[in-house]
Amino acid sequence: MTTVALKIASKSPAHAQQRVFVIGVYKKGKSLVLSDGLADALAIRHVDLETISASEKTESLVKIPGPNGSTFALIGIGQEQPSIDTLRDLAGAATRSLSSFKDIVIDLPTASAADALAIAEGALLGDYQFTKYKSGEKAVRKLQAVVVLSNHRPSTKDLDSVRFASEAVHFTRDLANTPANDLYPASFAKAAEKAIKGLPLEIEIWDEKKLQADGFGGIYAVGKGSARPPRLVKITYSPKGANRHIALVGKGITFDTGGLSLKPGEAMVGMKYDMTGAASSLAATVALAQMGAKVKLSTWLCLAENMPSGTAQRPNDIIKIRNGKTVEVLNTDAEGRLVLADGLSAASEEKPDLIVDVATLTGAAVIALGNRYAGVMGDEAAIKEVQAAASTAGEKVWPMPLPSELRALLNSDIADIANVKIGNRSGGMLVGGHFLKEFVGLAKGGKTTIPWAHIDIAGPSDNGGAAYGYIPKGATGTIVRTLVNLALKQPD
Repeated sequence: MTTVALKIASKSPAHAQQRVFVIGVYKKGKSLVLSDGLADALAIRHVDLETISASEKTESLVKIPGPNGSTFALIGIGQEQPSIDTLRDLAGAATRSLSSFKDIVIDLPTASAADALAIAEGALLGDYQFTKYKSGEKAVRKLQAVVVLSNHRPSTKDLDSVRFASEAVHFTRDLANTPANDLYPASFAKAAEKAIKGLPLEIEIWDEKKLQADGFGGIYAVGKGSARPPRLVKITYSPKGANRHIALVGKGITFDTGGLSLKPGEAMVGMKYDMTGAASSLAATVALAQMGAKVKLSTWLCLAENMPSGTAQRPNDIIKIRNGKTVEVLNTDAEGRLVLADGLSAASEEKPDLIVDVATLTGAAVIALGNRYAGVMGDEAAIKEVQAAASTAGEKVWPMPLPSELRALLNSDIADIANVKIGNRSGGMLVGGHFLKEFVGLAKGGKTTIPWAHIDIAGPSDNGGAAYGYIPKGATGTIVRTLVNLALKQPD
């Protein structure tokens, strides 16, 4: 988690050793120019920027010496006044690229307190390292402070909220980056207990025996092939004055081999990230409790390790989900929807005002939307809420349909529903959404279903390419801040 000291100030620190000043570069007419700001950049105002390979291209960065041993980092900002999302990305790129310095002073153009806040948020998000398993690198950390220069000052409350949300993203990244030999259902549950310590949160944990006794057939069936048994974790936040109840349901497959429907070996690489939905839901809940958000939360972490063995579920097995519906398991590698079915059923029993499930559910989502967009399915109003929250966070989501004709693909001759359609890969992300919809219960009054949104984060949950903006290589923590924003918004 981030430990850097953060300050927004209108007065610039003096030039000093191990201090770097981040100054924007953009094109004015045919010439490259420095953005106006609050830092003392007199020493470089007359430098020919093209001769030192500076560029207006966003995130391009050139370092040159400054007074008293300081350094200037000239970063491309695209235009004279970048958008709020671009400012967030630029600040993240700066802290990510300049972490070898002790202090970073970010002097980018701001037109509002919201701009300054986005820069602060990006700086915190970009300041991430995961060195737990690197020999001799655990104690390597030079960056101690970040100063954002702006005449526009956000409130202390808003700045605290940004810090809590950024820490939640880092927590998600840490959990997702942890290998499956160290993070498994029981250790994940312990991590949740540790994370909520001292906060006004309650926790309940189901072990494998209690899962069987209480009818959580999906989670139990997926996890029974592993020597590390499954868990269900419920975390409840019930602040005084809450006028809305949101349930978060997270897929937490701590490793996915595909079960008896075994994945190819190369396809298993990266399957430690298959618990990112649960990690995101947990981290967002912790952040909201830290913020004192006026919303009731019920967060369900559906945890299992999907392994092949003599005790694993088989294709053609029939299992019963918490809500009583039976499922014919035709592919044990479509296991995420089985654990989520239990979580959605349990969440529905409390009749919340909104249910949001988060999952690395389908490879089809990556094929359809690439690696930076999450797909969102469900009720139209709930989808719009998620879109609005994601827009505020600067995170990318895309609404996807649930065409009624696709539901027939999941018909089973002997059970209420099958978990896949063997031999038909058309609309795989949408078919997964249809399956989940079957386990969302009725709202208060019993005439309509509970408003529900499903977020498939299979694409953006981990970054296998080069780092960019505030996104590191590996686990990204994407969608955590969207969940936080969704919960913070007061109902109309």
